[in-house]
Amino acid sequence: MVNWIEKTKLLKLNDFNTATNSLKYHLKTILNFFIKRHTNANTESFKSKIKLFRANQKGVLDVKFFLFKMEKNFA
Repeated sequence: MVNWIEKTKLLKLNDFNTATNSLKYHLKTILNFFIKRHTNANTESFKSKIKLFRANQKGVLDVKFFLFKMEKNFA
C-alpha cells in the first residue's frame, strides 16, 4: 500500500493526491484491521457492555471493586 501511495504521488494528480493523503492518514487503522481483525465496532461493543454492566450495578461506589468485577466478567 505504501508503494502505491508513493507511485501515485509521482503522478501529481489532485484526485489521487486526496486519496493518498486519506490513506496515509488512516494507514495504521486500515492495516490494524487486516493484522488483528480489529475495528472500531469492537471498541464500541465493549463500551456498550461496560455501560450495561454499570447500569446493572446501580452506579459505581467502589472503583477498585468495580474494576475487579469488570476483569472477572470481560477478561
